[in-house]
Amino acid sequence: MGQALEIAKSALATNDVPVGAIVIDSNGKIIGRGYNRREVDHDSTAHAEIVAMREASKAITNWRLEDCTIVVTLEPCAMCAGAIAQARIKRVVFGAWDEKAGAVGSVWDVLRDPRSPHRTEVISGVREAEAVALLNEFFTKLR
Repeated sequence: MGQALEIAKSALATNDVPVGAIVIDSNGKIIGRGYNRREVDHDSTAHAEIVAMREASKAITNWRLEDCTIVVTLEPCAMCAGAIAQARIKRVVFGAWDEKAGAVGSVWDVLRDPRSPHRTEVISGVREAEAVALLNEFFTKLR
């Protein structure tokens, strides 16, 4: 999570919400990194998770990230949770809860819905205070 938090700070330079993500393979190697790039890329899908998953898929030349873990500083939204399920990611670890748009337990629970064909383990609240502080700092300056 420490590396995801450091990566999240990169989004600050682009005036985007500071969210960072890393994808880790079954050997513990980071194979994908990403931060929110919506503003700089003019792309509504350029969330940290999507950016990290794209890099990870290229690194292993496979869209299936079955034995991987994604670590993200903010609870994934519905789009990202859906992409995580489609990639068959084994585990999601996140820091801060997103009470407005979270889709891994807050507003929705896409990844653990019993109708979903793929089950993903979810670990929440890891270094939550640090992730929340980073987000609060960004939104305080924005206002």
